Amino acid sequence: MDAKTAILEQKTALGIEFGSTRIKAVLIGADNAPIASGDHEWENRYDNGVWTYTLEDIWTGLQDAYTKMAADVKEKYDITLTRVGAIGFSAMMHGYMAFDKAGNLLVPFRTWRNNITEEASEKLTDLFGFHIPQRWTIAHLYQAILNGEPHVADIDYVTTLAGYIQWKMTGERVVGVGEASGIFPIDSETNTYFADMIAKFDEAVADKAYSWKALDVLPHVLNAGDNAGVLTKEGAALLDMSGNLEAGIPLCPPEGDAGTGMAATNSVRVRTGNVSAGTSVFAMIVLEKNLSKVYPEIDMVTTPSGHPVAMVHCQN
Repeated sequence: MDAKTAILEQKTALGIEFGSTRIKAVLIGADNAPIASGDHEWENRYDNGVWTYTLEDIWTGLQDAYTKMAADVKEKYDITLTRVGAIGFSAMMHGYMAFDKAGNLLVPFRTWRNNITEEASEKLTDLFGFHIPQRWTIAHLYQAILNGEPHVADIDYVTTLAGYIQWKMTGERVVGVGEASGIFPIDSETNTYFADMIAKFDEAVADKAYSWKALDVLPHVLNAGDNAGVLTKEGAALLDMSGNLEAGIPLCPPEGDAGTGMAATNSVRVRTGNVSAGTSVFAMIVLEKNLSKVYPEIDMVTTPSGHPVAMVHCQN
């Protein structure tokens, strides 16, 4: 099938990735080969001791990348893009985006680059018997609690960048299991958060008397292939400034950059692995089973289908 037919028959998928330095929008055809693309360069800023991107940075960057991709379709195939077969988002993992019931961002987005959660990381690692890196979402949440930050009492939803975009596109508070594994430890037997660790976390913060429990505010975990919602009218208007893109397009669970790296290098099966050298440098090996004990040098994440993965990660 040629590219023009694929676009007209919606035999396409649009993938959008939020990297640390570029946002990429790539449209692929029925044979999985790229047929159009657009990108937007961006960079985080250091503001009041926190590495962050503003909400304006996020949305203007996404819209610019999409607009360039749609213009590429128009230029190459003389088609005004109104629908695609499916959409998938991925983004740099970890970090902390906390929202209140009205959907307001409570504190500036704290990205994975921040090393400001050492106390929380150490205490949670001891509590769970599971290594919790500083960049993980739960470490950021617990550090905010330890710091006595007043915004924590108002939290209604805590998520990652990919989870935030998915929520705004579909209204669904979901993430893929690989992305979730950088939020909170994942039990590969159930492909969701470890139930005993959730209980331990809730018990550890019970004296604060917050109105929420961990599962109330963390995103729901989905596997690769699960239905993760459809593009709403509001989501389509946020994504495509021209207004041409129609609602109703299905979305897959949003994933993290580790998961997209595994998929791109065909390293999702047990006993396969890959190395990434980008804004951070890391190696990942898909394991047959979970590690027998905690190794502080090894971060445990998962594939997009929930298999345990050992990662060694360094900031670059």
